[in-house]
Amino acid sequence: MRIRKTLWNNDAEPIVVIMIILLVLGSLNVFSSSFVLATTDYDNPYYFLQRHCIMLFVGLLGFIVCRKLDYHNWRPFMPGIIVLMFIALVAVLVIGVEINGAKRWLPLGPASFQPAEFAKLVSIMLISAYLAACVKRGRKPSLFNKQLGIIFMMAVVTELEPDMGTACIIFGVPVLMLITVGLPRWELMAGAAVGVGGVIGLVALQPYRLERIKVMFDPWADAQGVGYQTVQSLSTIGSGGLLGMGLGGGVSKYEYLPEAHTDFAFAIFCQEHGYIGAFFVFLMFALLLLYCARVANRATDEFGQMLAMGVMLLIMGQAIANIAMVGGMFAVVGVPLPFISYGGSSLIVTMSAMGILLNICDHSLKSGQEQPPPRPAALQPGREAASQGSHLHLVK
Repeated sequence: MRIRKTLWNNDAEPIVVIMIILLVLGSLNVFSSSFVLATTDYDNPYYFLQRHCIMLFVGLLGFIVCRKLDYHNWRPFMPGIIVLMFIALVAVLVIGVEINGAKRWLPLGPASFQPAEFAKLVSIMLISAYLAACVKRGRKPSLFNKQLGIIFMMAVVTELEPDMGTACIIFGVPVLMLITVGLPRWELMAGAAVGVGGVIGLVALQPYRLERIKVMFDPWADAQGVGYQTVQSLSTIGSGGLLGMGLGGGVSKYEYLPEAHTDFAFAIFCQEHGYIGAFFVFLMFALLLLYCARVANRATDEFGQMLAMGVMLLIMGQAIANIAMVGGMFAVVGVPLPFISYGGSSLIVTMSAMGILLNICDHSLKSGQEQPPPRPAALQPGREAASQGSHLHLVK
């Protein structure tokens, strides 16, 4: 009998290690990228780091609770969670804290939180329940379902803040999950046409969005105007070179690069740790993607499979969007880099989502399954699966 030697005993171990590495790098980067602003505006160089550590502690509690709580137990509470979610999203428009012309935060004593961030996770839970039912019954999902309708309404309220980036994530990740499982071809084509039209409409509503898209192709055309952030971000990344300027040595945080500790935190990280540091972060996210896919593939039931896939798409989608934005390949949107950027609500939601993912992994380990659970006909290869038209393929 051959005993296979592996570095990890299960898929949960590398996920926890990767998360800890990214959280440590993120905490160091939050301090390094924010101490100048914290000193000038709050007379305390540790202002943002202190708040980050508090949110990190809350996020850790969310991670522990979500990992201990059976992921099946979320489903009975979803109606109440949805009602609370809509109350919070509407309350933002009425009594929310306005920053830079947008109302996105609800005051909570000395702190504040961003309900739209929590809506991301709620939307994944909603669509996962629908997709699990479809897969279990061996039928194709459809764009015309009540869960997606509720998600769409959450995205609309979020857009009113305005926050197009978060609204697109709230609605876009569930749609991507539907496409991954397999939509009817006519719905896919019609949905794509409506989606393109919707994005054009949203851009037309706010002229600055069109300017951001234009400047994406040539930021130097308006380097002192709309393209300023992108130009400064690219200059910041390029000045780091191969090895970087060293932790704390970056100069762009000295009021050259706006939002240096939030949306553009990765640019400061590249400046201080160079291309090698950037490659290391890429590697961590790539490994996280691999192990998340393994968890999804080995889940014990359809709901676990869908939920794990949703968490994977949420975290990796935000990571890709932020890195592309910082690298000038995507328009400037308010999407943070998971684990790295400063942002309390985003960090809490990300860590809670990871707790749910690991709870799914723990259930598969308790079941003693070495192989993925049997797939319904819609997910099995062969003639019968082809007739169902499913397109769900997860990495083993």
